[in-house]
Amino acid sequence: MAGYLDLPEATASTIDPEGWLHTGDLGSMDAQGNLRIEGRLKEMIIRGGENIFPREIEEVIDAHPAVAAVAVVGLPDPLFGEQVAAFMQLAPGSSTDLAELRALCERNLAGFKVPIRWEVVAEMPRTPIGKIQKFLLAPSLSVQTFGT
Repeated sequence: MAGYLDLPEATASTIDPEGWLHTGDLGSMDAQGNLRIEGRLKEMIIRGGENIFPREIEEVIDAHPAVAAVAVVGLPDPLFGEQVAAFMQLAPGSSTDLAELRALCERNLAGFKVPIRWEVVAEMPRTPIGKIQKFLLAPSLSVQTFGT
């Protein structure tokens, strides 16, 4: 890509002086050279100096049979910078205890990655192609908080 049409500032912030395109995707490569996309730089949560990738937490919560969809976001926190919040849409006819979901996370994640704030939503806000619009979840009300 040579750049964005008539947008020199956007081009300069995306393409570095050596010509590398910075997409904002975060990934890792294993010993065999396989690339794994971990998430997006914009979605990374920084809590108390720890980098947290929402996708890792979403995979754990999504494994619960009552969860139809999940989105993990960072919310502002005056002490830690950000705190982890999980929003879930339950499968039709399902119910679950939020303490049960927290216990699932505690068994499968480092302590600093376990969501502090939880909310069950009736429906996830989505784009026309079905991608969850996480930015619409953050200002949500009626959030149940478990202790830090």
